Amino acid sequence: MIALPLVFLYWFFAGPALLLAALSLRGERKRARYVARRLGEHAEDLPAATVIVPVKGADEGLRENLAALAALDYPDYELIVTAQASGDIPVGVLPARVKVVLAQGRDSGASEKIQNLLAAVRAARKRTQVLAFADSDGRVTSGWLRALVAPLAEPGVGACTGYRWFLPDPPDFWSLMRGVWDAVAAGTLGAGDNRFAWGGAMAIRKEVFFQARVPEFWQGALTDDYTLSQAVHAAGLGIAYAPGALTPCREHTTGGHFFGWIRRQMAITRIYAPRLWWLGLMAHIFYCGGMAASIVASIRGNRLAEWALIAQLLPGMAKGLNRATLAKASLPEYEAWFKRHIWVHAFWVPLATWVWLIALVSSGLARSIEWRGRRYALKRPRLSSEPRP
Repeated sequence: MIALPLVFLYWFFAGPALLLAALSLRGERKRARYVARRLGEHAEDLPAATVIVPVKGADEGLRENLAALAALDYPDYELIVTAQASGDIPVGVLPARVKVVLAQGRDSGASEKIQNLLAAVRAARKRTQVLAFADSDGRVTSGWLRALVAPLAEPGVGACTGYRWFLPDPPDFWSLMRGVWDAVAAGTLGAGDNRFAWGGAMAIRKEVFFQARVPEFWQGALTDDYTLSQAVHAAGLGIAYAPGALTPCREHTTGGHFFGWIRRQMAITRIYAPRLWWLGLMAHIFYCGGMAASIVASIRGNRLAEWALIAQLLPGMAKGLNRATLAKASLPEYEAWFKRHIWVHAFWVPLATWVWLIALVSSGLARSIEWRGRRYALKRPRLSSEPRP
């Protein structure tokens, strides 16, 4: 009488976990073909652009990161570094080719980052046709802007996004774990319309920026990228992924900083993309529940559970390796790093799955977040997107 409820409980978790594991590999070949095609393209339409990067204090390698943004292989662009006040920009980090814009707290209802971005947009030169946004902790490649701009010429594309890839060198446990954890989101980007744009590598035509009412969506908001994504989708346009705009992040982290960072990332997702957050939470409850149930059953001598555990783990590890392989193709300059460390993106995936569950559960309890020394209350966005036609 006791065994039947235990068997039911086991399959309640293990069954969905096996199904999710099998479905996780769906579309990987299509994504690989898309990445190969995009990387082989050569953009012909390269309109005048403005690249905007907000700065708030010192990031590891900030001087080199800004220098990379000032040396892009692009015929006509300006670089704007924006901050709240001059004291937010460390001494000696600015390249020669840069315009500095200080927001000085004009739009107090929004986060500091959004205030800075809006001030920079207002200061962009008149002939600019494309607005591109970068983060100060990324060290972009020379073709980054070309890759971001190219898809904007395609019908139905309102914005284009890249993503980040953590490449700590020398590596340490927490910095590598952050990379494995964060690569999961990179693996959701591919062909067609994407759910979100990432603020550290996104571009939009200036006319679309205003036609889609992005400044209105940014009013009172905490996050620039989720709200820009909402605005683009509300306008009936899509978000294209540019693998050539994958952005290396070289900085290191500690355990405490890492867990605070992932909690903040998921708390923002819970507020601005609740459906995505709930889907992630439910999936990881079953992933981790199935994993735990199979481990316990295997310890008790259930041979079927051993095979079930292997069947749960292998697809996720294979997908992690594929994510890293595609990232390697997107960042040929870092081939040596991938040769040394690509294995962590396969073998550390089971552990990262549990870290995802921790991040999702802990973010469900968050009522505020701290970013760059300021604390913000978590609240629903004032202006939400309308249903897409």
